Amino acid sequence: MFGSGNYPMTSVLRSIAAACCALLLVIGMGVGSAQAATVEVKLGTDAGMLAFEPSTVTIQAGDSVKFVNNKLAPHNAVFDGHDDLSHPDLAFAPGESWEETFATAGTYDFYCEPHRGAGMVGKVIVE
Repeated sequence: MFGSGNYPMTSVLRSIAAACCALLLVIGMGVGSAQAATVEVKLGTDAGMLAFEPSTVTIQAGDSVKFVNNKLAPHNAVFDGHDDLSHPDLAFAPGESWEETFATAGTYDFYCEPHRGAGMVGKVIVE
């Protein structure tokens, strides 16, 4: 029974309280940490149209956009005024992809160089 032998009741209660505190700390740390997300944008629609799909995405600061070559190559993504985010190299192979991470809130307009005249434009909104 408690209170007799080598384990007095206060020691047992202290051990239980310490274990509960440790558990709450571990749970609290898991809830507080958020992982960055990655949103996919197709270069060319599934129907074969010269467009980004979706053409507008909304993400959080620190999230990434993965651009994936889909149909009717070649494609790229050039961001107006943001050479650091632009991918001027043309993607020819289906499934070819790259990712860009957006650290700062704002609106980022982009286009496909070969198909800009056809209306292949998009927008990343970073909150």
